[in-house]
Amino acid sequence: MTRIDFHSNVGDSLLYACRLVRKAYLAGQPTIVLAEPARLRAFDEQLWTFAPLEFVPHCMADNALAAQTPIVLAASLERVPHYQVLLNLGAEVPGQFARFERLLEVVGNAQDELAAGRERYRFYRDRGYALNNYKQGG
Repeated sequence: MTRIDFHSNVGDSLLYACRLVRKAYLAGQPTIVLAEPARLRAFDEQLWTFAPLEFVPHCMADNALAAQTPIVLAASLERVPHYQVLLNLGAEVPGQFARFERLLEVVGNAQDELAAGRERYRFYRDRGYALNNYKQGG
C-alpha cells in the first residue's frame, strides 16, 4: 500500500516542495512532481533559484531524458518514467497515486490550498490509507 505523508502549514508550498525534492534527490529516490501546467512552470523556475549553490537535476515528463532524470515534472501521470515517489502539488487527488511506493502531499497556508488539502486527506483516510502528518511551524 502506498505510504502517504502530508506536509501541512508549510507557508510557501513551492519553496517547501523544492526542499523536499532536494532531499529525495540526495537520498537517491526518483521523484515525479505532479501539478497543473502553470504551477509546474512556477515550480520549475523555483527549482533553479531556491538554493543558488545547489543543482537538483530535473526535466519535464515529455523530455527525451526523463527516464534518466531523477526529478521529473509532470502535468499528468500518463507515461511517467518511474513510480517510487510522487510529490503532489495539484489540488486534486492524483488518479494513479496507488502505483507509487510513496506519496508526498504539500499543503500551504493559503485558504484554497488548505481546503483542497483537507479534501485529499479525507479521500485517502476514507479509503483506509495510513496517513503520516508533518505539521510545520506553530
